[in-house]
Amino acid sequence: MTELPDEIFREWMHSFEEDTNGITVYRPVEYEFPRARGRGGIEFRPDGVFIDWEIGPTDASRGINGHWEMEGPGRVRVSFEGNVRPPRILEILQINAEILKVRQLPASS
Repeated sequence: MTELPDEIFREWMHSFEEDTNGITVYRPVEYEFPRARGRGGIEFRPDGVFIDWEIGPTDASRGINGHWEMEGPGRVRVSFEGNVRPPRILEILQINAEILKVRQLPASS
């Protein structure tokens, strides 16, 4: 994968119940998740915008703005405005309309 497929350009919520062996699983925001006390997520936009949705103090999501760019085949480098978070590499393991599986790798600045 040298470019991101169209299916990735949406908001994805963390399906932590499905995480295994260092693989993080996301489902579309419309997915019927089991009840949870807040749920984080990520969002890719075609223009290079990346949003890291975190659980806020009232269990509502709030977005941390960043930017994504291809790092190599199947790998996306994510950096954040004002360096509010360290950059990271997301290795895309599986992507379709129903699921996104990634492995987070360290990134040098």
